[in-house]
Amino acid sequence: MNPELIDQWFPVDQQRNYISMLVGRVGLTRRRAECFVRLWTYLLLKQQQELGNHLRQPLTNLQIPEGFVACTHREAAQLFYADKDRGSDRAAGMMLDKLIALGLIEKKFDGNTICIQIRPLPNLSFPKSEAPVKLEVNDFNPRTDAVLVASFLVRNYNWMNNNTTAVSHKIAKLLRTWSSQYSTGMRVLRRTDNDRPVGFYLLYPTSTESEKNFFLPPSKILHLSSASEIDPMTMVVPGNGDCTSVFVRSWMIDTPYKTLPNVCRFLEDVQQTLRKMQSDFPNLCDMYAMTIHPSYEELAMALGFQKIAGDPKSSLYWIYRAVDQFLALDIAKSVSSLDFASPDMEV
Repeated sequence: MNPELIDQWFPVDQQRNYISMLVGRVGLTRRRAECFVRLWTYLLLKQQQELGNHLRQPLTNLQIPEGFVACTHREAAQLFYADKDRGSDRAAGMMLDKLIALGLIEKKFDGNTICIQIRPLPNLSFPKSEAPVKLEVNDFNPRTDAVLVASFLVRNYNWMNNNTTAVSHKIAKLLRTWSSQYSTGMRVLRRTDNDRPVGFYLLYPTSTESEKNFFLPPSKILHLSSASEIDPMTMVVPGNGDCTSVFVRSWMIDTPYKTLPNVCRFLEDVQQTLRKMQSDFPNLCDMYAMTIHPSYEELAMALGFQKIAGDPKSSLYWIYRAVDQFLALDIAKSVSSLDFASPDMEV
């Protein structure tokens, strides 16, 4: 498959339809959307050609290719810079890394060449006719969930700075440690057919000594994406009457499960968990979160969170909501106008 023939197989007007649906979602610029659509088209055509299937030209829509398809940086450069000054293989590789960090593709090396997989997008993919996946919300299991949860949490930190220290191993280890200290605030959205966690949140009861950190530049408090082994935030144990603050250390639903019903269900579960935590920490009244991924901002504002402290060195900032006010929210009404057909998010 010749990368330079993409426009013949999938006309520019058709590409623009897909690009328009993608632009503006979670840091996805028009240029990145263009590259993603061309890559998607190429991988689909290449796979079908390798399978000996004959497609009718031109295509009218795009299907998700099955699994990984070989695609070198040279091929990607031909795709991304076909109508522009020729870009380098390195530039194409950097664009692929951006698309990975945005949750649009996955990449692996099979020992001979780079292989790429398109991740499903709820608003663009054409699902097969199969029984819908059923989900349930229940407790985080440190023995079976830590590694799988870490694998999708790490993408948000990589989106921010592609920091290789934000590795799944470190996150999995911390999740198990936090669970051993206080597991009530750790919950997952789980598939019922295979028990796989596809969503996760962590409500972290914070010590009085750590509360000052909520008023410092957020970049100084990042732990999972830093090389430091020292956590600037300290958790307290049940019965601590001095605890007034809860840190929403994580809240995320993996693509393609982030739909309006699932978001509502998961947020309503946060309300239920907070009520349980108030039994353990009677004076709990303040709720803080840090924006890690830009897709969280719109949701946070819809839930009534307010910005309280920014960061001169990054786009991160602290947000705040009184616990009692959050518990009084009608979640479904608050988020009804939002569009959740976008990549992952985390607080």
